[in-house]
Amino acid sequence: MTTDKQPTPTKDLADWVAGQTSGDITPNAITWAKHALLDWCGVTLGGSSDPLVQILIDDALDGGEAGTNHLIGHTQRLIPSKAALINGAASHALDFDDVNKKMSGHPTVTVAPAVIALAEQRHSKGREVIESFVIGYETACHVGEMMGRSHYEDGWHATATVGTFGAAAAAAHLLGLDAAKTAATIGIAATQASGLKSMFGTMCKPLHAGRAAMNGLLAARWAARGFSSNERALECHQGFAYTQSRTFQPIALRSGSDCPFAVESNLFKYHAACFFTHASIDAINEMREEFAFTAEEVLCVHAHIPRQHFDVCNIEQPRTGLEMKFSIRQVMAMALAGLDTGDTDLYNSKTAEQDNLIALREKIQLHPEDFDSRHAAEVVIQLHGGHTYKKWKDVSVPADDPREQWGRLTGKFLRLAEPVVGLTRARQAISLIGNLEQADNIHPLLELLCTTEP
Repeated sequence: MTTDKQPTPTKDLADWVAGQTSGDITPNAITWAKHALLDWCGVTLGGSSDPLVQILIDDALDGGEAGTNHLIGHTQRLIPSKAALINGAASHALDFDDVNKKMSGHPTVTVAPAVIALAEQRHSKGREVIESFVIGYETACHVGEMMGRSHYEDGWHATATVGTFGAAAAAAHLLGLDAAKTAATIGIAATQASGLKSMFGTMCKPLHAGRAAMNGLLAARWAARGFSSNERALECHQGFAYTQSRTFQPIALRSGSDCPFAVESNLFKYHAACFFTHASIDAINEMREEFAFTAEEVLCVHAHIPRQHFDVCNIEQPRTGLEMKFSIRQVMAMALAGLDTGDTDLYNSKTAEQDNLIALREKIQLHPEDFDSRHAAEVVIQLHGGHTYKKWKDVSVPADDPREQWGRLTGKFLRLAEPVVGLTRARQAISLIGNLEQADNIHPLLELLCTTEP
């Protein structure tokens, strides 16, 4: 039996989610949420043509799951849970979506699809969408922080596992569930949360995001109807933390109203590959720009990277576009060759087999380090002429200029969206997202994000 002295993280989280009101979400959190949602819409459009997405659509239609919810980048419509699944999988297909080091994963691709699917069904206002998204994002990061590093390092994909709680909390809040039913939601989410890092480089990794969104949404819907679960699902014996973490530590959720929301520490991607590769890519790009050397001049490269990267993005001989995204040597070779690692069309088997990139890949030596930041790297490049260049890069610091960030994100969005929906509709979508808190519902935005009218 729980005593007053025992930690109650499940209850505390449920009380917080159920107790949040419109006035609790700060203007800065709203701004960052719109940035995250713009980026999510872009990467979902970009990933909508991935073969894994069509497989999931075909299976849903074959299973009689046609409905009224939009699929971004497609004409078909499905039931809400399958829309959350497929939009979530599509948004993670390119591995171009945002991350947050608090949860050691990708928060938006699990929370946004659940919120969007439910909001479309319920005709929710834009402000409600933003608030529920912020709360779900906060939940994912909070659970991730409590789980500690061992959860991810032991092979669990936090986007899949921790992300399920974020989707569940967001849906529970949008449904207006009380604390008791929100606690039940957390328990239902906990028993469904799963996903293995061994699946990186395959279609299963994007599937993780979609499943987390769908399972979180279903958890809240079932709890709303009276479905029961363990009210101490996070901390109980043989519960989520007991079975999936060696470092679980209950922590307070937001120390006060002045404390920034987790969404304000969001990190956006500008390379379409695993975020652990970004520091190395940026270091190379900055050295190429500063010292103007060519790939042919490179004798060897020494990359000093956190040892955790070796379990995540060290596919030595990638054969497919998905595998390239988890091959740090491959993307470093692309950067050395002057290729645009933000160009999603480059991630394919043809690029993986290019002789010049393979030759560059073989010149790169990786050295494991125990850096304080898991998102840092030091790259040393030696040229045939005798010159040696060195650059340290840490990409774990959020942007400090929201206007400049919005500009970068709109550029990224247009690049991903224009080929799918056209420039005019893409620009209209940017405007709607920029003013989302004033929208009566999200249907006009979703119409813009579909290829044609159904």
